[in-house]
Amino acid sequence: MNSGYVLGTLAVGGVISSLFGCAKDGEDNADSSAPADDNKEAAAPNYNRALMYFTQAQFRIVEAATERIFPEDESGPGAKKLGVAFFIDHQLAGDWGFNGRDYMNPPFFAGEKEQGYQGRLKRRELFDIGLRELDNYSQTTHGKGFAELEPDQQDAALKAFETEEVKLTTISAGSFFKMLRSATLEGVYSDPLYGGNLNMEGWRMRNYPGSQMSYLNIIEKDFTKIEPSSLQAHLASH
Repeated sequence: MNSGYVLGTLAVGGVISSLFGCAKDGEDNADSSAPADDNKEAAAPNYNRALMYFTQAQFRIVEAATERIFPEDESGPGAKKLGVAFFIDHQLAGDWGFNGRDYMNPPFFAGEKEQGYQGRLKRRELFDIGLRELDNYSQTTHGKGFAELEPDQQDAALKAFETEEVKLTTISAGSFFKMLRSATLEGVYSDPLYGGNLNMEGWRMRNYPGSQMSYLNIIEKDFTKIEPSSLQAHLASH
């Protein structure tokens, strides 16, 4: 079944010299209410960092789980800093979460593993069940929710789902883990337009060029590392 994927820090300027008594004796202090630099503007907040489907509790579980699947290391940021949980949230709020591109009418037959998921539940419903069961398993095993566990405990819980050590009655634990892992990697490497791969850092870790208009200037050269480009770069200037 087709998945249907399409693959800021706040800069604050201020006058602080008066707080430290930097003005020389005999000189008038500058008006502290005046802006430090009229040419400097605070970076606009990223309004894409908001939840469209998950509850706050679900988001914390997904953020913790995806970070263990794709952790930060010496190569670069992990899933949390790349915004992968926001990517998954936004996907579940749209056609992918509703299985909008899949045939979902009965009768339903048991499929082969190679065919992928063949059930009647929508992906958003699978996530709802999977996240609830992951948290229940963590509570039963360690007396804490998944997001509150130590990293090695989170790894063990995810491994128990991957290997289907955890037996669920409504969905396959292994299938849920596989879907979560796949969505995590999609969020790491998709265009930032979709909520993940913040600042194209996922692409930079792979020296992936992103969405380039042309390679004519380097196509006959040896491998050339170039700055990645997102779909946003192709907007016509006004």
